[in-house]
Amino acid sequence: MYGKGLRALSIATAVTIGVALCLVFFYAPLDGDQGFIQKIFYLHVPLAITALVGFIVGAVHAIRHLRSGDRRHDVESYVSIHISIILGLGVLATGSIWAKASWGKWWVWDEPTLVSFLIVFLLYATYYPFRYAIEDPERQARYASVFAITAGAFVPLNFLAVRLAEPLIHPRVFATTGGGLPGSMMLTFLVSLAGMALLWLTLVRFELTAKNASAQLSRLRRAIEAPEPPAAVARPAAGVAARPSGGS
Repeated sequence: MYGKGLRALSIATAVTIGVALCLVFFYAPLDGDQGFIQKIFYLHVPLAITALVGFIVGAVHAIRHLRSGDRRHDVESYVSIHISIILGLGVLATGSIWAKASWGKWWVWDEPTLVSFLIVFLLYATYYPFRYAIEDPERQARYASVFAITAGAFVPLNFLAVRLAEPLIHPRVFATTGGGLPGSMMLTFLVSLAGMALLWLTLVRFELTAKNASAQLSRLRRAIEAPEPPAAVARPAAGVAARPSGGS
C-alpha cells in the first residue's frame, strides 16, 4: 500500500535536490555580508520548515487515530514525528555551524528562533520514552496520540511567539514583501524547500513500507508456526479388537 509509486517519488526527490544544489552553488549570488557561508541558509531553513510541518502532520494523523481507532493512523503519526526529529537534528547542527561562522559562537541563547526550535525538539524527544513506557499497545497508541496533538498545537503557537519577539537577529525569509530576498535567492530557496519536503515524504513512505512489510512477515510467521489442532483418533467399534500397528 505504501510502496506504490515510491520509485517515482524517489527519483523526483533526487532530481529536485540535485537541481537545488546546482542553484545554490552556481546560480544564487553570494551574500554581501556573510559571503559563502550564507549558502547554508538553503539547507538550514528548509530543514526547519519541513521538520515543523512534519510535526503538525503527525498531530493530524494522531487526531484521525483518536477519532477512528485505526492503528494505521497511529503508525503514520509515529513515522511522521520520527522523520521530523531526524531532520530536527540537522536543523540544530546546521544552525550551530552557521552561528559559529556568523557570530563566532556555536550557540546564541539570546536568539529566540534558535532557542524556540531547541525547546520544540526537546519536547518531541520525550515522545519515545513516553510512548514505550506504556506496555499495553492500545493505551500506548492512545496516549501517544494525545501527546502528538498537544505538542503539535504548541508548534504554531511557538512560531507566532517567536515572530513577535525582539530582538530578531536570526534571518527572516518571509519578513517583507517578496520575502526580503532577491529573485534568484528566492527561487533557489523555494526549490530547496521543495526538495526537502520531497525528501521528508520519501523517507516517511520508505519507513511505512518497511513497517508494513515487517508486520505482514510477522503475521505469516505466526501462521506458519501455529500448532495444528490434534487429529481425531478413531475409536474401534464395540466387540472389535484394534489391530496392533506392527501386526500382520
